[in-house]
Amino acid sequence: MSEKKQSEDFPDIGPYLWDGSGEPDQEIQRLESALARYRHAGALPTFPDALSAAPRKFFGFALELNWLSRAAAIAFVLIAVALSGLWIFTRKLALPAAPGWDVVRVDGTPLVGANSITSSANKATLHPGQTLVTNSDSRATISVAGLGEIQVDPDSRLRLLLSSANRKRISLEIGTIHAAIWAPPGQFVVDTPSAVAVDLGCAYTLHVDPDGSGTLRTTLGWVGFHLHGRDSFIPAGAICSTRSGIGPGTPYFEDAPEQFRAALHHFDFASLTPEARSTALETILAEARPRDALTLWHLLSRTDGTDRARVYTRLAALVPPPRGVTRQGILRLDQPMLDLWWNTLGFGDIAIWRYWEQSSAPANRSQSQLLLKKQMLLKQPR
Repeated sequence: MSEKKQSEDFPDIGPYLWDGSGEPDQEIQRLESALARYRHAGALPTFPDALSAAPRKFFGFALELNWLSRAAAIAFVLIAVALSGLWIFTRKLALPAAPGWDVVRVDGTPLVGANSITSSANKATLHPGQTLVTNSDSRATISVAGLGEIQVDPDSRLRLLLSSANRKRISLEIGTIHAAIWAPPGQFVVDTPSAVAVDLGCAYTLHVDPDGSGTLRTTLGWVGFHLHGRDSFIPAGAICSTRSGIGPGTPYFEDAPEQFRAALHHFDFASLTPEARSTALETILAEARPRDALTLWHLLSRTDGTDRARVYTRLAALVPPPRGVTRQGILRLDQPMLDLWWNTLGFGDIAIWRYWEQSSAPANRSQSQLLLKKQMLLKQPR
């Protein structure tokens, strides 16, 4: 402390107290005489430079980090890490595990995850993220409470993606499944390499080839088949193929004329010139029966220009458009008009699809309705 600072802060104390200069103070001298015997007689101790350095900072606080403070800091960190780990562990224990699906062996040795289902075990549980694999001589059945039953044919591989209260989702990577679903519409979804199948209250068979192409046949109710805005609605008795990079083709009834089916296949999936495509469409329109209005309705959104006008003319001849549906509206693909016309074809209300396509929450149904649907499915021939 400088002399100037000393005199400013302590004006009543002379310089004798600070450095022994000036006039001696009698009180200070008496005090010095009394304490003289306690004066240090040896050399002054030397201290490490580290102790005179500026305080180090730890967690934002200035601390003199000697060995004791270092040990305390390390202990603090270890305790914090341990408490964090304990909190994470107990939180994981508190979270309910995602429900698994019961898998029952029918033939052979199906594989669930890394474990085979043998004749002695007979069944296993399929959890989200796991796969169910059947080889050439094995089959299995999946049962899900409140959802339905899924039969898995040989040479199939599927993965359980999601099993929540409102949505069950699997991925059929290859092979064949037969699904009988009595849950509310929209709860059960199947991903394939080339399309997504959404149950709308039905029973159906879905097959996926090694190249990702597939086929869906509906035996009860109807199924929505879609990819990137390309939608196909498949009622009972109808079939729809799908191809990688294209998505679902145009659905048709399996009893349609052979020429009709062949031309439709070329129209959907073959690489055709505009002229060849128009020729295939001409065959489809010429062979169409009133029942094939299903196919023509879908072709409205798969054609344009004069081809769409031709489809409209043939469909209107087979099933006259209802009140509120106009030629101009259909040619510009007015969605409410298209839906209104669909609802007159006898395949159910398309509003069901519009709702479930955009919603993951199932509508409430009474237990009696679900039980009736389940009884209908169980009576269907396998």
